[in-house]
Amino acid sequence: MKRSLLIAALALFLQHVSLSAGAQHIAKVEWDAQSLILDGKRVVPVMGEIHYSRLPADEWQQEVKKMKEGGVTIIATYVFWNHIEEQEGIFNWSGQRDLRRFLEVCQQEGLPVILRIGPFCHGEVRNGGIPDWMFEKGCKLRSQDKVFLAYVEKLYRQIFSQIVGLQWKDGGPLMACQFDNEYRGSGDYLMALKNIAQKIGFELPFYTRTGWPELSKPVPFGEMLPLYGDYADGFWERNTKETSGNYYKAFNFKGFRSSTAIGTDLLGAQKESVTKGDGEYPYFTCELGGGMATAYHRRPYIYPEDSYSMALVKLGSGSNLLGYYMYHGGTNPEGITYLNENQRTLGTNHNDLPVKTYDFQAPLGEFGQTYPQYYALRKLHLFMQDYGEVLAPMEASFPCSQNIEKGDDSFLRWSYRSKDNRGFIFINNYERLQNLSAKNNVQLEACGVKLPKLNIPAGTMCIFPINIDGITYATAQLIAKRDGKIYMEQIKGIPTTICLNGKTLRNVKSKGVNKPVYQNIYLLSSAEAEHLFLDEPGSEDVAYAVSCTKVKEAGAPRKITIGVQKVAEEPVDEDFEQAVVYKITFGQDALQNGHRLLKINYRGDVARLYCQGKLIADNFYYGRPFLYGLWRLPQDCRELELRILPLQKEMPVYFPREADTTPGESVNEITIQ
Repeated sequence: MKRSLLIAALALFLQHVSLSAGAQHIAKVEWDAQSLILDGKRVVPVMGEIHYSRLPADEWQQEVKKMKEGGVTIIATYVFWNHIEEQEGIFNWSGQRDLRRFLEVCQQEGLPVILRIGPFCHGEVRNGGIPDWMFEKGCKLRSQDKVFLAYVEKLYRQIFSQIVGLQWKDGGPLMACQFDNEYRGSGDYLMALKNIAQKIGFELPFYTRTGWPELSKPVPFGEMLPLYGDYADGFWERNTKETSGNYYKAFNFKGFRSSTAIGTDLLGAQKESVTKGDGEYPYFTCELGGGMATAYHRRPYIYPEDSYSMALVKLGSGSNLLGYYMYHGGTNPEGITYLNENQRTLGTNHNDLPVKTYDFQAPLGEFGQTYPQYYALRKLHLFMQDYGEVLAPMEASFPCSQNIEKGDDSFLRWSYRSKDNRGFIFINNYERLQNLSAKNNVQLEACGVKLPKLNIPAGTMCIFPINIDGITYATAQLIAKRDGKIYMEQIKGIPTTICLNGKTLRNVKSKGVNKPVYQNIYLLSSAEAEHLFLDEPGSEDVAYAVSCTKVKEAGAPRKITIGVQKVAEEPVDEDFEQAVVYKITFGQDALQNGHRLLKINYRGDVARLYCQGKLIADNFYYGRPFLYGLWRLPQDCRELELRILPLQKEMPVYFPREADTTPGESVNEITIQ
C-alpha cells in the first residue's frame, strides 16, 4: 500500500471537505502577520507552480499526484489570456485549456489552488499572455483605462464561468487568486481588478499580488497578500557572463523579503525596498526558483543544490510559505501563432524563448521526469508539514552579516528561528558556482543552548533542532514525525550528536528507516531521507532499438542578429532549411510500453524535432540532453526528423561550463528510457 508523505499533513491542512455527521466541513482560512491559519491551526505550506495549459489534459492527474508526493500542498497556475482567447471573442476552454477540469483534478487530489488570472501574467508567454488583438484597441494596457478594463471584465467573467461551484466557500479547491503580475504602478489598478472580480462573483479567503517591485501607491492593507521570490540565475540578464547579476544574495540569510534580481529585463535596476506596510503581512513566496528557463542569449544550467539552498535560506530567513516557480515544467500549446516570448512580438519582447519547451529545469520537468531537486526538496517539505505549527510563530534571527558580496567566504552563513526557548538553526555553506570553503571550529548557539564546536564541510546545507520533541539539540536534521517516530537525516561530514533527557549520544551512526538509534529516533542517510515514505516502482531495464542517420549536411550558417532588446535573436523557421538533418527511427514497442523518454545527447546551437512535418519540440543547447516524451506521439509514428543548427565561433550567447561550445554539431547518443 502506498504511503504518501501527505497522509498526516493533508488530514490537518488540505482535507477541507470532509464528512462529519453527514455534513460538509469547510476549513476556515485565516492569516496574520506570521502565517496561514486553517481551522485555528498554523500551517507552513508548499506551493508548486504548474501551468495546466502547457500540459496535455490526460497527464494532469498523474502529474498533480507527483507534485503532491513531492510535498506540494498548494497548486499555483496561470490563466494565460492568449491561450484561451487568441482570437477576439472566441474563447477556447477545451482540451488542455479546460480550466474547470484541471481544478477538478486538483480537488480529487485534495490540493487547494491559487489562480494567477492576469490580465498580464508573463510566464515567458507571447506578450505576457495578453492577446495580439488587444494591442489594436487604442487603450493603455495594464491601467485603469475604461476600454482596457472592459475587456478585462469579459476575461474575468469567462474565468468565473470555469470556477462556479469550485470556490473554497463551495467546498471547492480554489483558495485564492493573484491579480496581474510584477506590477510597479499604483495599487489603484490592482484594486480595480479585484473589484471587477468580486463584482462578478469571486469570493475567496484571500487574494495575492507579487511583492516586487515596489508599488508607487500601496493597496489598502489586507486586500492582497504580497508574495515574494528569488532565483539562482536569470535567463533575462542582459549580460552573457557567468554569475552576472546579484542572484548571489539569494544564498545568504537576510531579513529583506524581496529580490532585486527578478525581472531586471522588464523592471530595470531595483532598490532593496518593499511597499510600505508589506512587512505586516506574513512572509510568503510564490516564485522561488525550482529551476530556470533558457533564453537564446543566456542559458543557465541549474544545479539541485541551487534550489535546495535557496529554499532552506528562505525558510531560515522567516518565510512561512515556500512557493516554487516552476515546480513542473511544460510545453507551449498549439496556437494560431507561436506562443513563446520573443523579441519580435508586440509586448513583453525582452527575450527569445524556445518555441515549444518550457521545461524550466524544474523539480518535475516538461514530461514529468524527476530531477534531483525533486527528492532533495522533499526533505524540507516533510519537515514543514510535520513541524509547521511549531515553526510558524518562530522569529528569525541573523547573527551574521546580511549584506555580503558575491562569493564572500569569510564566515559561515547561518541563522536561527526561535520562540519560547525552542528553535531551529539553519546552516548554508553554499553559493552557486562559488565553491565556499569548509568552516572549522564553529560555535553555534540558539535559545541558550550551545552546540559542540563543529567543522562544517563545504556545500553543507542543514537544519538542527533546539529543544524540540525532548531533543535538547542534535547535529542531525529533523525530517519528519509520524506514528510517534522521529526521523532525522545524518549530515555528511558532521558527526551526529543527539542530546536528550540529560543523555548525550555521540558519533551516532545511521541504521536506516527500520531500526531506531535510540528509543523512537531513526537516523537516515540523505538518500533515505529524500525517499522517505515513497513507494516507487522499480525501473525496467529495457532496451529499445533506435536508429539515427544523418540525411543532410548543414548549409550556410545563419547570421546571428541582435534584436530590439540588444540581445541575440533565436533562429526562425526558415533558418532550419539550412540545418543538419537526422532521421530517427524506432519500433512500435517504444510507443506501447509506458512513458518512455527519447534522450538525444547532442552538441549544437538549437535543435528541433519534427513528426510528420510538424514541429513538436525544440531545445537551446546548454549541456543537458534534448528530451521528448514518446507517449505524446501519434500511434502510427515510427520516424522523427531532428534538425540541428551548428554552433558558431564567438557567439553572443552565455553557455554554461557544462556545454561543449566547439563550433559545429554532433549527435553523440540517442536512447529511449
